[in-house]
Amino acid sequence: MVHKTATFIAEPGADPETALYSDTATAGGVVWTTQIPTGPDGSIPDGIEAQSRQVLDNLRSALERAGTSLDHVLHMTIYFTDMAERAAFNDLYREYFPAPRPVRCALGVSQLGIAGMKVELTATAALAGAN
Repeated sequence: MVHKTATFIAEPGADPETALYSDTATAGGVVWTTQIPTGPDGSIPDGIEAQSRQVLDNLRSALERAGTSLDHVLHMTIYFTDMAERAAFNDLYREYFPAPRPVRCALGVSQLGIAGMKVELTATAALAGAN
């Protein structure tokens, strides 16, 4: 679906006509996405390490579908239901994002959109090749 200069990309397997949101949006050389730790079958893995890896893998996939990569991430906001688990996320984050890393914000929240979710993130990236 395109609105003037914006392109909205549905989540894989989602019907864009019935989905409540788009997985990713692009406009003016910028990509916006929000990712949750669901696997291809829709399940949420147990534990912060598995969820962290899944949400970062989902981010990579969403950016690739939009025509960019993790190397182009500018900013991320990460939501945790338990801030004590942030260290486990950070260990994996360093694998996905070598220095210099994107601008980042981490927030503790009482709950996320699906029961059992421990982490969710939003990211803004530049499209590959955009100035």
